[in-house]
Amino acid sequence: MRIDGNCFCGHIRYEAEIDPSMVVICHCTDCQTHSGTAFGVVVGIVNDEFHLLHGKLKTYEKIADSGNVRALAFCPQCGTRIYARTPGDASKFFGLRVGTVRQRDQLKPTRQAWCDSAQDWVQDISAIPRANDQR
Repeated sequence: MRIDGNCFCGHIRYEAEIDPSMVVICHCTDCQTHSGTAFGVVVGIVNDEFHLLHGKLKTYEKIADSGNVRALAFCPQCGTRIYARTPGDASKFFGLRVGTVRQRDQLKPTRQAWCDSAQDWVQDISAIPRANDQR
């Protein structure tokens, strides 16, 4: 599936080819910390088909919960994380942040990962009161 997206401030714009069956909710502690919430949602890139159209990404490398080095790429202006990948290894999972994808309403998660780290309350949020949009 061909998609496009951007960071919060618009400094970073990209297009990519993704596999919509590879949308994953990740409960690892890194995703919790970096997203500022209980999990991250990522989608896999097909055949290294990510193309930066505007801006320059800043990267930060760290050791992930898996023990692998992960390069986190984000906008240097607003801090929006765009993706994470294993540096120098195109065969490892390239996780594009679904929240940055313009077509995100078409990307339904197909599985969850790192569930041992999941916050207990995320398993069923249907009982939490909902509010209408205030638009």
